[in-house]
Amino acid sequence: MKLARIIGFHAVNARLTRRPESVVEIYANQSRDDARMAALVAAAEGADVEITWVDSSRLRALAQADEHQGVVALVEAGSDVVSFEDALEQSLSRKEKLGIDPLFLLLDQVQDPHNLGACIRSADAFGADAVILPKHGSAPVSAVAMKSASGATETTPICTVNNLVQCIEALQKSGIWVLGAEMETKATLFNTKLTGPLGWVLGNEGKGLRRLTRERCDALVAIPMQGAVESLNVSNATAVCLFATQAARNAA
Repeated sequence: MKLARIIGFHAVNARLTRRPESVVEIYANQSRDDARMAALVAAAEGADVEITWVDSSRLRALAQADEHQGVVALVEAGSDVVSFEDALEQSLSRKEKLGIDPLFLLLDQVQDPHNLGACIRSADAFGADAVILPKHGSAPVSAVAMKSASGATETTPICTVNNLVQCIEALQKSGIWVLGAEMETKATLFNTKLTGPLGWVLGNEGKGLRRLTRERCDALVAIPMQGAVESLNVSNATAVCLFATQAARNAA
């Protein structure tokens, strides 16, 4: 059986709550004895998942990282894989049944795993249906990214696609308006319609959106900046754009 590593209390708890059958085993730091660990133990017992107590060096080896928060879970690889087509279909079905407009986050070659994790965390916080990543040029959903996401990788579908431009075209054909976050444009979050089915595209940390991605978006929108700083980190920009979208929807 192929296994994937899930580290961090939030991620493990989310998995035990949402898909306990996919958790094979949990390894925990034998020196931890606090309320968070007690809650995790209770959740594991409730899901009938065994916990193996190990020392810090063993945990570091399992996590393949120094920052493991005292717990590593082995889960079935691919148990949460969602295709873009399935995510889109589920989103459109939810709109039809519940009237909730689709909201997608597309990341155009975000390469820092901390940024990737923070973007996924914001996607979860502000109700995005899925996060879409290109297979090439993007940071992997690694242990570092999962830790930065604080469990959001277990609750937000993450889809990888071969071609981000074709993905944008598929969203547009389904009636989803695609906005690209760009610094130099007159359209801003203050004067752009943010209600209805939307997809937000955020670009690479240094280069921003690639040319073809930029050209395929329905509109380019800037975040109004009041201070001396010209731009925001991609994870901060993601949070601002998704929050502005939900604020506009709530006001409407």
